[in-house]
Formats: sequence, structure tokens, C-alpha cells
Amino acid sequence: MGRNRARRDHAAVISTIRTAHRPHSLVPAGIAALALLTILPAVPATAAPAQDPAAPAALRVTTPAERRTAARLDALRDDPARLKGFFAAMPKGGDLHNHLSGAVTTEYLIQLAGENGLCIDATDTAVRPPCGPGTRPAADARTDAEFRQRIVRAWSMQDFPAGQSGHDHFFDTFGKFGEATRDRGKMLANVANTVVEQNQFYLETLVTPASDAAKKLADSVGYDADLAALHRKLVAGGKLDGAVEEAVREADVADAQFRETARCDTARPDPGCRLPVRWISQVSRGSSNERVFTQMAVGMRLAERDPRFVAVNLVQPEDGESALRNYRLQMRMLQYLRTQYPDARLTLHAGELTPGLVKPEDLTFHIREAVQVAGAERIGHGVDLVHEDDWQQLARTMARRGVAVEVPFSSNKQIVGVAGDDHPFNAYRRYGVPVVLATDDPGVSRIDISHEYQYARATYGLSYTELKDLARASLEHAFLDGDSLWASGSARTGYRPVRACAGSQPGVAPPAPACARHLADNAKAATEWRQEAAFAGFERRQGGAR
Repeated sequence: MGRNRARRDHAAVISTIRTAHRPHSLVPAGIAALALLTILPAVPATAAPAQDPAAPAALRVTTPAERRTAARLDALRDDPARLKGFFAAMPKGGDLHNHLSGAVTTEYLIQLAGENGLCIDATDTAVRPPCGPGTRPAADARTDAEFRQRIVRAWSMQDFPAGQSGHDHFFDTFGKFGEATRDRGKMLANVANTVVEQNQFYLETLVTPASDAAKKLADSVGYDADLAALHRKLVAGGKLDGAVEEAVREADVADAQFRETARCDTARPDPGCRLPVRWISQVSRGSSNERVFTQMAVGMRLAERDPRFVAVNLVQPEDGESALRNYRLQMRMLQYLRTQYPDARLTLHAGELTPGLVKPEDLTFHIREAVQVAGAERIGHGVDLVHEDDWQQLARTMARRGVAVEVPFSSNKQIVGVAGDDHPFNAYRRYGVPVVLATDDPGVSRIDISHEYQYARATYGLSYTELKDLARASLEHAFLDGDSLWASGSARTGYRPVRACAGSQPGVAPPAPACARHLADNAKAATEWRQEAAFAGFERRQGGAR
């Protein structure tokens, strides 16, 4: 507990602090290091006036650098290679919807399977050794290219045949490569490096903490329809705390493995070592009621005990039989548990449904229940918005409350076949609902976040400033500690810095003392500041000097 803290500075990817309080800052020593190449507008730090979310968006004032960069983007429309380079170099906020096991590159999972001596059976599923009849060592993929490509196709959406169920194949991949995902720290090193290389500044990634301990606890307690009584049974005798402590130990092991794999304590650390990362505890919504509730309780208690964990989410297909049958109950479970753990954050997969996948009545309430009953602060997917009862009012409610929608375009297309004009992306934006782009499972989908931004540009004709504000929104709605850099932050009103940082000109002079204090005290503001510095440098390179 607290070991090696002396050499773990604020740049560490995961804090090992074990207090009940959140760390105040992840800013590296010497705030001037974050203050390069950007100028924040000297505008009053006053809140924008309230407006009807469905009203036309206020004119967003653009800077000369933004206009020059927009012109550069327009000029690249017929140059695919340079256009791809533009989006790769563009700062893109943070990834808030990312499943760790599905985010790892498929090639790295195959490598891990080989290193751990796993076998591949006739269904292309990784299984434990010894490799009996009908199986092959996963290590054979190192030298057998045809065998390797067969595994890649089975473990991802690469070369997925048209006409087959993308939904089924997507979710089946997790069962096939699951045995190869035991090294959480190694997987995080792979993903964190990719996130940094994609010019992102923050990651929230989903894992299942203390899975075995939570299962045993749930099975020992059983289900009680009185949720308060069920919670008391879990807490009694320190049983729930025991599962939380197991989750903390798992995180310690993953932290150490990450730092070793990424060489964070050497003279040549990997890029991912400087990435702020937070865990989101995932709950298997298709499990029994007692296991679902127990996983929720573990995740929420963990979020209040360990600053590495910030939130809870539900995973597994939303259209599964048990998930559909118990959806309203699960929202009530979360509603109750939020009264017990008010500091835990909540983001929910909701509305990842389409006509034909479920009965019409199942399309009418999932997003609404997630927002209005469970109190979700963000929604993942939300593609069935226009099928919800009175969806316009729901959108207004989300806009008013600042409930963001995490949009992974490739995942939506691959799993539920929703893309282009059929996607509610523009509907959310029209009603002022905050939207952030995300990857979901980039390893399985065979994409990266740059692809998602480029898709948004090509499909919806977004301007450079609209893309820039999507990146800003992803940090504004992150579950990072502390206050924002922005006093008024939205694509409608423009992003206006807090009074302490208004008029700051980093790159020309160090931040004013008040701004430096604000950045030092608020991890969110510091991360947003880093992105603004990166945007200024990017715009300088793309559009010329200011």
C-alpha cells in the first residue's frame, strides 16, 4: 500500500493512491510543460444564456488559425493519403467507450496466446494447454501466416462475409479469444500506446473487477427482491468489502504489469506511460439478478474507494433474453445503489437496438429508463433514439442535463447495421445533446479513432471546428477529477475558458498564477489544456502561422 510512491510522479498512467479521496491533479511537475503552442481566447468567463435545445445553434466564432486549418482540410478532399494523415495528426480528445479486451489489437492477442502456451481448437477458440487432438499451439501463428489470418478473421470483423450476422459474429469473438485476455496490464500497455499514438489524451476502459469473488458472493447471498435488504446482506460481515479488496489487488497486479510491459520506470518509457487512464467496472447484464446486483455494488463501492475506478456500466447484448426481461429491474437496481454510493459515476449501454432485432415495444423505453430512472450521466450507442416514446422530449431532457452520447460509428454499423442517415447522430446534435466519438472495441472492429473522425467528416459533412468540438466534448464529459478548463463548454456556444485562464497565452508566456493553480488543482482542466496546446500546434502545422 503506497509502495514506490516516491518514484511515481503525476505522469503515471494509473495512480496507486488508496484513500477515499480523489487525487487533485495528474499534472506533471512544471505546468509550463503543458503550456506550449496555444492561446486561449480572452473572453469573459460567463455562462451562456439558457436556450431551447431544439433552437438553431448559436454562431460559433472561429479563429484565423481554425479557418486556415479548415481550408487545408477542404483542400485534401481528393488526396486520400494526406487526408488520412490529417485525421491521424489531429488531436482527438479521449476515448470514453472502450472495452479493454476488445480494444487490444488482434495480433497482440494472438501473440499473448502464444506466449501463454494456449491452444487453438477447431472452432478457432483459444483453450488452455495441453494441445490435444484437433487443436494447434497458438504459437504456430508466428510462422504460419494462413493459420494466423484464420485466427484474425475468427477473432475480429476482418473479412466478415456480407449477408451473415455481424451482431452474432461480433459478440462471438469475445468467447473465442477470452482465454488470451488474462494479462490485463499487458493489454493496457498495448491499448494505451495506441491511444497516445492516435493523439488522444485520456482513456476510460471497461473491465470486470473481482469477477470470481463477485460471483461467489452473489451465489452465497442469493436474490432478494427487496433491494435494500439484498444490499444489507452483501455488506454484512464485510463480505462486499472483501470483493472490493480483491478488485484492488487485481488492479495493483495490472498496474505493475503495465508499468513493466510499457517500461514506465526506465529511461525510455513507452508513450502510453504518460496517458491518464481510469477503469470503468462492467456488469454482465445477462447474468442472474443476484449476480447483476452484486457486480453493480462491487463497481460502485470500488469507485468510491479506489481513484483508479470511476464508474459502472452494463455490458453484453442488450437484446439478450435475460437483458430484455430484466431491463427495468436493472435500472431500478442502479437507482437504488446510487443512493448508497452517490460519488460513483454511471454510463450505460442503452438503445443499442434496431427494429427486427427486438419487438417494437422494446425500442420505446431503454434510453429513457437509463437517463430518468438509473440517472446515467452518459449513454453508449443510443441508436434507437427515434423509436423511443416522445423521443424529442427525451432528447431535450438529455440536452438540459448534459447527458452525453458515446458514438462508435463502426461498431454501430457492424453490430446493428445502423449507419449514415439511419443513425441518430444528427438528431442528437440538432437537439443539443452532447456527442462524443468513441471506438467501442477497435481491436475487434479493426479501426481506430482517426477512422471514426474521418467517417464523421465524410458522412455528415462536418467542418473542422465541428470535429474539434467533438474532441473537446470527449474531455468535457470524461469522468476526470476536478473542474473543467471551460466555464462554458459546448459546440453551440463555443468553449470559453474559466476566468482564471481567460486571456492566457501559453507558448508566449507561462500561465498566469491563477491559471497555473487551476490547472494544478484540476486533472480535467489540465488534460483539456494539453489538448488545447496540441490543437494550437496542429493548426500551426496545417494552416500556417497565426
